Amino acid sequence: MTKSPSTLGIILFIATMIIFFVAYFFFSGINYFDTSLKINAFVLPILYAGGAFWSVKTFWNKNRVVSFKDAFSRAFIPMFIGGILSIFSMYAFLNFGDTDAKKLLNYQYVQRQKTELDTEYQSARKIMKHQKDIDELDKKYQERLPSFSPEAVKGKDMLTASHFSGYFAAILIFYVVLSVFFGAFFRTRTVYQETENQE
Repeated sequence: MTKSPSTLGIILFIATMIIFFVAYFFFSGINYFDTSLKINAFVLPILYAGGAFWSVKTFWNKNRVVSFKDAFSRAFIPMFIGGILSIFSMYAFLNFGDTDAKKLLNYQYVQRQKTELDTEYQSARKIMKHQKDIDELDKKYQERLPSFSPEAVKGKDMLTASHFSGYFAAILIFYVVLSVFFGAFFRTRTVYQETENQE
């Protein structure tokens, strides 16, 4: 059965929220931020690409002629609806539903940045041979450390409305690129024309 793009968008939204709450209930420990990052990087893109593909493919199977615009919209609309509803819901939940989860994500985000800084510093220090370069690196590292102090990170919030808007803008680029690909791939390359018989 061919579902409308908006129905598929709702299905993607429900699937996204199920994944979100599975991560929330079962992985909201010391690796909550890393788990969320992996889900956003690997699981959700596959889910949304699959939803877009299904939407276009079912339409393509039932229509003799498919334009680029038709294929593009059949791919884009479900992803857009699923994505924007998910972003709004996650924002509302983390900012008004469970603010402790938001604090945990913010804390782990800062800790991840600190770990990455330490790793970069240690790696760079190992390969440097001249004392002047080592001293300069040490100085830069010491200059960055205060930005991770409790006072400096106290008001740091990566889950504000503006940040969520930025995330969604980046996701929209993915939706558009994928929709362009599906539009180009599924469009009918030969336009069949009906022959009119005049009597």
